[in-house]
Amino acid sequence: MKRKTLFISAAVALLAAFVVGTLVYQSQKADTAQALARQSLLVRDHAPTVGPAEAKVHIVEFLDPACETCRSFYPFVKRMVAANPGKVRVSVRYAPFHKNSDYVVKVLEATRKQGKYWEALEALFATQSRWAPNHSPDPDLVWRQLEGLGLDLERVRHDMNAPDIARTVAQDIADAKALNVTQTPEFFVNGKPMPSFGYEQLTALVNDALATAYR
Repeated sequence: MKRKTLFISAAVALLAAFVVGTLVYQSQKADTAQALARQSLLVRDHAPTVGPAEAKVHIVEFLDPACETCRSFYPFVKRMVAANPGKVRVSVRYAPFHKNSDYVVKVLEATRKQGKYWEALEALFATQSRWAPNHSPDPDLVWRQLEGLGLDLERVRHDMNAPDIARTVAQDIADAKALNVTQTPEFFVNGKPMPSFGYEQLTALVNDALATAYR
């Protein structure tokens, strides 16, 4: 009787282990599939990117050029890239939630055609309070902030209405919606979103990714 009880207990334990193992495997498989699906939405060839392609840590930021918090995070992220030369790259995606922000995004994209994207982005962030007080962009005031960058502004006005730029903005908005991005800035590090928002949380996520990728 005792031997039979031990046999039944062992069988139950093996069955439980099998069930748990199957659930864990299915959960890991689902997590992997979810991560791959998220990655396909995050990484687009059209996204402006700084940092080497071979960098193992990839920060994807959804931003709105009229967002004050995006402006304050910009130098912070820039310092993280500089502090880890060759190891981190950053891609910019757009989530123009504020009225007229899509206009500014099109202007920025048009400056890329003249190789002046990052200079234009920094100029607009530096003067954000002038052209977007209280998160309200004034399209007419945007152009003044781009003077002195060596841009052909008439060409920018023309290029901003190009079909490829319209497709880029539409794709970013669609991806942001699919990823449940509801505010800016929103960061993903190697496909992982921040558990909560803040400088420390982003730093921890990047440091964890660096430790895993370069151990």
